[in-house]
Amino acid sequence: MAVEIVTVPDLGGAESVDVIELSVVPGDTVEVEDSLLVLESDKATMDVPSPFQGSLVKYLVADGAVVKVGDPIAEIEVASADEAPAAESVAQAEPAAVEPAAAEPVPTAAPVPTSSEQLILVPDIGSDDEIDVIEISVAIGDQVEEGDTLLVLESDKATMDVPSSHSGKVIKILAAEGNKLRTGAEVAILEVTSAASPEPIDSPEPIDSPEPTKSPEPAKAPPVASTPAPAAPTAQADSSSSGSVYAGPAVRMLARELGVQLDKVTGTGPRGRVQKDDVNNYVKAALNSAPAATAGAGIPQVPAVDFSQFGDIETVAISKIQKLTAANMQRNWLNVPHVTQFDEADITELESFRKSLKDEGEKRGVRITPVSFLIKALATSLQANPEFNRSLAGDGDNYIQKHYCHIGMAVDTPRGLVVPVIKDADQKGIWDISAEIASLAASAREGKLKPAQMQGGCFTLSSLGAIGGTGFTPIVNSPEVGILGVSKSQMRPVWNGSEFMPRLMLPLALSYDHRVINGGDAGRFMTHLVKLLGDIRHLAL
Repeated sequence: MAVEIVTVPDLGGAESVDVIELSVVPGDTVEVEDSLLVLESDKATMDVPSPFQGSLVKYLVADGAVVKVGDPIAEIEVASADEAPAAESVAQAEPAAVEPAAAEPVPTAAPVPTSSEQLILVPDIGSDDEIDVIEISVAIGDQVEEGDTLLVLESDKATMDVPSSHSGKVIKILAAEGNKLRTGAEVAILEVTSAASPEPIDSPEPIDSPEPTKSPEPAKAPPVASTPAPAAPTAQADSSSSGSVYAGPAVRMLARELGVQLDKVTGTGPRGRVQKDDVNNYVKAALNSAPAATAGAGIPQVPAVDFSQFGDIETVAISKIQKLTAANMQRNWLNVPHVTQFDEADITELESFRKSLKDEGEKRGVRITPVSFLIKALATSLQANPEFNRSLAGDGDNYIQKHYCHIGMAVDTPRGLVVPVIKDADQKGIWDISAEIASLAASAREGKLKPAQMQGGCFTLSSLGAIGGTGFTPIVNSPEVGILGVSKSQMRPVWNGSEFMPRLMLPLALSYDHRVINGGDAGRFMTHLVKLLGDIRHLAL
C-alpha cells in the first residue's frame, strides 16, 4: 500500500478559500471523483474530488481552515501492485543508513543538522498588479513554521496573508510596510535547518562550514528591520481620527458604506489593525445596545422578535454565499438609484423555431432553451446600445466603456444564488451559448464553479423561467449598470390591427443605474431587445 497526498486543485483565480465541510471519515473507502471536502470562497462553493481510489488515512486540514492552491489536504492509502518490493528495498536500506550513525557516540549526533538560506517570495496572487504591504507580521530572529504569516498585503478588494513556504528562522526582511509587491517579489530570507545525510556524520567539516555564514547575518539584519519597525507605532499613535486609524482600504470602504467612524472601533488585528470583523462587530454592538439606533443609511433597525413564543422554531445557519448575496444586494440597492422599465416581447416565432431544433439538438447533445436566445439578444443589444456596457468610475467623474461583451446569468442553487458569466457572448452562436449555459449551470449546482467563471460580467440576466410570475424588479449588480428580469411567458390575445390573435408574450423588466443610464437610453435598449426577440432573423444582421 502507498500513501498519496491530495492537494488543493486550481481554484480558478481565488487566492484562498475556507474549508466548510469534511465529506468523509478517516478509514472510509473513496472512489475517484468522490468529494473529499467542500471549499467556499466569497462567490462560490466547490467540492474537491479525490484523484485516487483507496482509503482515507487522515485529513491534513480541519473544518474552518483557510487553504490555497497546492496545500496538502488529505492522505489516501492507495493499493499498489509493486508496493511490497519497494517496501522491502526501503527496509533493507534502512540498516545500512542507520548502523554507522548507531556506531557513533550520541553527543556527536546533536550538531549534525545543517542550515541554509531560503529566499521567500510572494506566491501567485491572481494578477500582476502591485499590492500594498500593510503589515510585517514577523521580526528578525523569529522562528516560523511553514504556513505562518510573514506579511499582509491588501488591495482595494481583499486582504491576503503571505505565508512562509518553509520552516526556519527569519534572518532578513526584504519588504517594508508601505511597499508595493507583486507575484514573485522577494519577502524575506530564512535560515532553514535540515538533518544531514548519514554520510557527512563522520566528517566535522560539513557541520562547521555553515557557522561562519550564520554569525555575520544577524549583524546585517537590524538595519533592514529598522525601516518597517516605526510604522506600526505611528499608526497606533495617530488613531485619534478615522483618517489615521491603522486600517486597510477595504476596511475603510466598508466603514464608509456602514457610516462607521473608524476611530471609534477597537482593532483586534496585529498591532491594533482594524479588520472587517471589528467594523461589523461594532455595528452589531451599537444596534444591540440602542434599539432605536439607525444604520449607516439612516434606516431604523428591525426589532428582534422571539418567535418561540408562537410555536416550535429552528435556527438555521445562513451559508456564506447567502450572506454575501444579501450584503451585496443591500449595498447595491442603497447606492444605486434604480429605475425599472417594463415591456413585453412576442416570442411566438422564436419559440416555434426553438422547438424545431429539438431533433438536431439531440444529435448534437445540446438542449436549446429560451435563455440562449435571450443572452444572444442581450449581447447584440449591448453592441447597438453601448451605454449599457459601461461602469461608473470610482472618482464619479468618468465612466468606463467596455469593448467586450460578457453576460452573467443568475443561477439558483441549493447553496445560494450564483452568477456564472458567458464570455464574449457577442461572438458566439446559439449552439455554443446553449452548450456553455448547460455546462456552467451544472457546475453551479454541483458547487464546482471557479471564481474566474463568475467575474467580468457586463450585464446580468435574471430569468424566472417557468417558475411563474408576471413581473419583478431586479436589483442592478453593481458595478454593472443594467439587469434584465424575465418572467413566465403566457399566451395572450394580441390585436394585429384587424383581429385578436393568440401570441406568446414574454414579460421583461429592465432595471438600470440612473446615474449612467437615462430614460431615453433605456427605452432604445428595450425597443431593440423586443425587436430582436420578436424576429430572431435580426440576430443574424
